[in-house]
Amino acid sequence: MNLFSMLGKRAEDGDPIRIGMIGAGKFGTMFLSQVRKIAGIHLIGVADLSPANARSNMELVSWEAERFGATSLDQAAREGTTHVGDDWQALVAHPAIDIVIECTGAPVAAIDHILGAFGHGKHVINVTVEADAFCGYALARKAQEAGVIYSMAYGDQPALTCELVDWARTCGFNVTAAGRGHKWLPEFRKSTPETVWDHWGVTREAAERGRLNPKMFNSFLDGSKPAIESSAIANATGLLVPTNGLQFPVGGAEDLANIMRPKSDGGHLEQKGMVEVASSLTRDGTPVPYDIRQGVWVVFEGETDYLRNCFQEYLVRTDDSGRYSSLYKRWHLIGLELPVSVASVGLRGEPTGVARCFNGDVAAIAKRDLAAGEILDGEGGYTVTGGLRPAKASVAAGYLPLGLAHDVKLKTAIADGQPIRFADVEIDETTTAYKLRRWMEGLI
Repeated sequence: MNLFSMLGKRAEDGDPIRIGMIGAGKFGTMFLSQVRKIAGIHLIGVADLSPANARSNMELVSWEAERFGATSLDQAAREGTTHVGDDWQALVAHPAIDIVIECTGAPVAAIDHILGAFGHGKHVINVTVEADAFCGYALARKAQEAGVIYSMAYGDQPALTCELVDWARTCGFNVTAAGRGHKWLPEFRKSTPETVWDHWGVTREAAERGRLNPKMFNSFLDGSKPAIESSAIANATGLLVPTNGLQFPVGGAEDLANIMRPKSDGGHLEQKGMVEVASSLTRDGTPVPYDIRQGVWVVFEGETDYLRNCFQEYLVRTDDSGRYSSLYKRWHLIGLELPVSVASVGLRGEPTGVARCFNGDVAAIAKRDLAAGEILDGEGGYTVTGGLRPAKASVAAGYLPLGLAHDVKLKTAIADGQPIRFADVEIDETTTAYKLRRWMEGLI
């Protein structure tokens, strides 16, 4: 509750938090729109495969050209401006930068960027949750070895959910379930980048105006991103994941205490202490009133008569038994909220969520019948979607994590709806991402 004042003091002292960012797509652009107004944070450099696109996005969110016109990182650090280029290695190595934000959305490349930053003693805020889903626990271990901080990105739903879980536990409550909302129908699993705007809720024109990436947004609609983010939540909080994947029980924000309780108590969970996702649509497609589609939530338990009496006395909304209650945020603001992570890491030395175990994994699941020789195109594409599974079961079965299902060739045909295994694909075993994943598998 004191971050803004602390940022102000750093600005007064002429000692802002000094950061660099890799990737200037939609999330990064949202962050750029805010960080330009915060005196206590100095964005020294932006590295992007297309510096021209990065500059265009900075202009889109009202950056003055002179503010990002530095011809080098040295000049930017010296003058308080920002350098835009394509050399991420130079960015993570620059001595003036304290924190690196990985914002590419490319999970295999993100692993290289993150470990490279660790190697130069930089803290990392990882926006690319796809990388965290299949290697987060390993990245957290490597950060610890390097003596730096590795953090989830505040503004994304995993970090916001972790905050609610931490609130409940710090208050002494037992957490029954936690997660996010989503617009879900089973047939959305088949969605592709060509069909996403038919179901998402914005027109194609609005999507183009906002420079929205259809493949990225389709990764939400087809269930991949809910699985990815639920895995990240489970691994950061120690909550368990459903044996057969997310069930997407239907309900709005005020229904959470009823639907997100164990089946034995009338809810939809296998047991207490799990991640799940609430659907904002009934199975016939009818919108749920007062939905939690864009939000996050935690359900907690009043396990004693005294706690349940307190709920009643203070008019707390509970399930129909009076035993379970919930707290939620109906919205998340994505990259607009990322300065909270920068401030938390830079001022307090605290991550806004970090993997502490390997409970959840996201397997690549065939989106249709796939033939031998086809090339998998990763989350949000035409070939695979993500299925949340308990990590031990996923590793034991040899499932290919969704984060590695990019540009790999199938050796065997896979039926629609079936998990893909490492043995089913030709994969480059020399990549850092592959090696790190295999190393992490040996930890469980």
